[in-house]
Amino acid sequence: MAISTRYVAKETAANLMRNRLMTVASILTIAVSLSLVGVALLLQEGVSNATVRWSNGVNVAVFLQADVTSSQSVSVHDQLVAMPEVRHCFYMNKQATYSEFKRLYANQPDVYETATPANMPPSYRCVLSNPKDAQTVQAQFVHKPGVRNVAYPGLEINTMEKVALILQIVFLSLALILFLSAFVLIANTIRQAIFARRREIAVMKLVGATNWFIRIPFMMEGFVQGIVGGLIAFGAIFFLHWGLGYLVNHAGAQILKTIVISSNAMFVTAFAVVIAGIVLGTAGSLIAIRRFLDV
Repeated sequence: MAISTRYVAKETAANLMRNRLMTVASILTIAVSLSLVGVALLLQEGVSNATVRWSNGVNVAVFLQADVTSSQSVSVHDQLVAMPEVRHCFYMNKQATYSEFKRLYANQPDVYETATPANMPPSYRCVLSNPKDAQTVQAQFVHKPGVRNVAYPGLEINTMEKVALILQIVFLSLALILFLSAFVLIANTIRQAIFARRREIAVMKLVGATNWFIRIPFMMEGFVQGIVGGLIAFGAIFFLHWGLGYLVNHAGAQILKTIVISSNAMFVTAFAVVIAGIVLGTAGSLIAIRRFLDV
């Protein structure tokens, strides 16, 4: 028996409408769980973005003036490597600094579009024997000729990473619970649809309907619930990203600037969430069909 697209769409819509409350509950559960997953992923990306310049274990960054002379640069280097607090340093030229600058401000093209490699400050990135000595090193170079400024993270980066990890664990734990709830709701919704159509299914089997002809409308029911829930989560993630950007650019919440990720990264995360919704809905419907539909 041929499978008609019109038939599948009609039966899927009928099943969804027959159990409206359960369908809405399933969609909202999927949306909330995927939104939590999306927030956890965005948080991880934001913290990674905030700590990108310290990702190689750098404890102190000595930024030089854009027009620093060779002798000044050599003097800074020699003094750094001679300090007992400094384990080793590496040099980042203007082009490398410009690439890092673009990566850090990828979500604010108006900031980096006016910048060029020529006006970027080169820098020495140093690993200390004891990160607690960062302030001592900073004091030695902050007023040195050719030095623009000295940056070090202090305890802020570690605190931010610890808080972000705790939040990720909480979000992902709640998402896992909601994922299981969504599976149960989807399975129960499809079970009710199968029960409501049990006589019709029996007749279809008697007249030669194939197993897939009977199964596909129920599979599409879970697929629709998953994709709608995923799209709602997509909207929630987009709104969160827009809200953070608005707070940074219009409300003066500069403290949030470092965790605001680029629009491209946000869309990749949001699309991944939609795909996860489709997989969740389809998997839930397949499990329900295998358990409750004897075909």
